This record gives sequence, C-alpha cells and structure tokens, in this order.
Amino acid sequence: MVGKKSLSVLFGLCCSLALVAADSTAADSKKVDSKTAPEHLTAAQIVEKHVAARGGLQGWRAVQALSVSGKMDAGTGDSQARATKIARSGKAPTGKMARIEAATGSGKTETEKQVQLPFVMEMKRPNKSRVEIEFAGKTAVQVYDGANGWKVRPFLNRNDVEPFTADEAKSEADKGELDGPLVDYAAKGTKLEFEKVEAVEGHDAYKLRLTMKGGKVQHVWIDAQSFLDVKVEGVQRRMDGRMRDVWIYQRDFRSVQGLMIPFVLETAVDGFRETHKMLIEKVAVNPKLDDALFAKPGA
Repeated sequence: MVGKKSLSVLFGLCCSLALVAADSTAADSKKVDSKTAPEHLTAAQIVEKHVAARGGLQGWRAVQALSVSGKMDAGTGDSQARATKIARSGKAPTGKMARIEAATGSGKTETEKQVQLPFVMEMKRPNKSRVEIEFAGKTAVQVYDGANGWKVRPFLNRNDVEPFTADEAKSEADKGELDGPLVDYAAKGTKLEFEKVEAVEGHDAYKLRLTMKGGKVQHVWIDAQSFLDVKVEGVQRRMDGRMRDVWIYQRDFRSVQGLMIPFVLETAVDGFRETHKMLIEKVAVNPKLDDALFAKPGA
C-alpha cells in the first residue's frame, strides 16, 4: 500500500536499481541437477563469462554515466488515492481513526489495480546518483554525491532539504559503482567464492558469494545458460523495526549500445508478500550529466 511509510521504502528500493512474485521466491530454494549447470567452472570463470554476456569489460569501462527512466509499482489504486490525499493535505490519520482504517479496511473504495509512478534515475562516476519520483503532482528527489546524501520528500509534506540518515548513507556507499559489483571486481578489492547451483525462477544459476573490500558480503545468482545476473542480493532495508533481507530479480535484458540492461527489476523483501516492480522504458548511455545535478541546493 502507498502510505507515508511505503513511499519511503519505494524510494530506497528505487535507488538500488534494484524491483518476482512471492510464489517464485519459494521455488528458488529447490536444488537442481548439476548436470545441466557444470560445477567445474571456477567463480572467476563464471564472472568472466558474465561480464562478456553483459557487454564486455571494455564496454563497461567506457560508461561514465547512465540515465534510466520508467515506472515503478506503488501499491493499489485505493491506497494511492488515500496517499494522494495525504500528500496534498499534509495530514495523515492518527490515533483511533488510523487503527479503525487498518482494522476494517474502510476507505478502500477504489480499484485494486496496481498503480505505477514515473521515475528518473541518473548515475555518474564516481558513485553519484539522483532519483526523482513523481507522485500526486509533486516530485520527490533523493541524491548522493559520492560522499553525502540529501532528499526532498513533498509526499510527506516535507519540502525542505534533509540529509540522509546514517542507514541511508551507508546503504548508498555500499552500492558502489554503476557497473555493479562484478565488473572489474579484482580492482575493486572484491573476493569471489562459488557456493552452489540453485534454481532461480526454474532455471539453473550459479550462486556466488562476494566479499567486498570493506568486508560487506553479497550474493549474486548467474544464469547457467545466459550468464546474466538474474538475481541479486540487495541492500537490507529497515522495516517494521528490524533489518530485512532484500532480493532483486532481473529480467527482460535488452541490448543498449552493446550493453545488456535488465528492463524489468522486481524486489522482494523478506517477510513481505508484496513485491515492487520497476519497469524500464528508456536507457541512455553516457548522457551529459552536469555535476550540479548532484550538488546540494544552496551549497
């Protein structure tokens, strides 16, 4: 549902580029016959084939900036109508009224059809990102300049520039460069380990364990046939008072100037049945992005 809390979560998920149905996540735990996915390949060999499948090492090294736009899931029509009312009024149900709505579902008078919000995400080396999401006639902005982050959240009736929280800053720092963790992994100080073969949406995939230079551990699943990264362990999110695991499923890879880009990303959060899908409509490689886009207003 799209309320104040949900939109904040969507913002975080969008920034990770990272958005498969809950039913398919259960199938991922099934082991598959290793005969169809030879385990004699080393982790380094798997990644070498993966980088080639994604467009090649030189192709990604030449990318200095990316611009991605499209739409992202934002809950059902009834919840969006309620959230729109909140965004425009700056007020949300509290106390007894909020508890009554949660318990009875009152206010659910509109369609249950999934609503999607337009977004634009721009990335530039080294580790700069800017995300804009349109909602209720307003534009929310979240920016990271490679060292510090700031945001403006008009859907919460907050029109002033706010700094990132400590968790948000750490999350952005952990995401790394726009080419992902596997391109030039050795130069980034990342260590690789092959763990096992698992099924991802019914297909064999190599599960790799990555240990980053700073000690962070991340898992990536590489399809055994296409060698594309079909599942990625995302940055943990704080929801309902605790940190929860996040998985990003990547589909519909298309070639953009020789680079293979996923045009459908779906994020699943541990303990939550609802997932959030990001549908990419346009990708621009090496657009001209002024550094001012990533600068804090008034700085």
